[in-house]
Amino acid sequence: MNAPLSPDLLTAVSNRHLDALEEETIFILREVAAAFERPALLFSGGKDSLVMLKCAEKAFGAGRLPFPLLMIDTGHNFPEMLAYRDQRAQELGAELIVRSVEDSMARGTVRLSHPDEPRNPHQAVTLLEAIEEFRFDALIGGARRDEEKARAKERIFSHRDSFGQWQPKAQRPELWTLFNTRIAPGEHFRVFPISNWTELDVWQYIARENVGLPPLYYAHQRQVIERRGLLVPVSPLTPPKDGEQVQTRTVRFRTLGDITCTCPVESSAATPAEIVLETLSVQVSERGATRMDDKTSDASMEKRKKEGYF
Repeated sequence: MNAPLSPDLLTAVSNRHLDALEEETIFILREVAAAFERPALLFSGGKDSLVMLKCAEKAFGAGRLPFPLLMIDTGHNFPEMLAYRDQRAQELGAELIVRSVEDSMARGTVRLSHPDEPRNPHQAVTLLEAIEEFRFDALIGGARRDEEKARAKERIFSHRDSFGQWQPKAQRPELWTLFNTRIAPGEHFRVFPISNWTELDVWQYIARENVGLPPLYYAHQRQVIERRGLLVPVSPLTPPKDGEQVQTRTVRFRTLGDITCTCPVESSAATPAEIVLETLSVQVSERGATRMDDKTSDASMEKRKKEGYF
């Protein structure tokens, strides 16, 4: 019978794995800086973008990022996340560009079918407007392949045509970490340096590197409603409907986005180490477990990505 691995050996194996992922991410970030004239890093203040920003610090040095940070704000984001976004950008001395879906609504380029409609899918319009405004030729995003089946199809360097659209059947091969970054005028790339990370990898890296996060990622008490198998946070944007019972639960968010479609999970995990242990036992992806807008086929991720979404 084989002897069980010692905790020290398990830690060494985990660190080698994280080192390899970190090295790959740093390599990709440096490739972007070398290959493109006007890249930007999509930065929301969420855990994945904060991990990517930590790798960017290691790649280029604090205060020396060769690209600005860009956020597309729905106007319905959690205040705690926005505050942490601003704090990190200021600490790094990074340029932060914010463009709002509400501005697109004022211009008439975004029209909601009803006032309570989630604005998350409409971020694509505002993002494409920002790309045209600043002439970005590469946008660095924190999407991971384990999040959702459409994202699992996507290359690390994902080409977008002159309309900002993604063509799944026309992706470029990425053999031996050689990336074809050639683009025609008006085209751009979406680059995903942490594509090969998993949710568990992200939390192990957060624990190892002591990456700061908005407090919403850790266990806290919050008023919620049970709706469609999810815990909907009670807020002015998501009030209880007739017959729904408001409960106070100990919850945390696995992912953060538009308040109208992002739900917490019941959890007592209050530290990265506790979340690592909790993540080992989950069987549903973070988007599948917490995003109301991913529950319908009309709002499928693949359809939205073809239209220019992240």
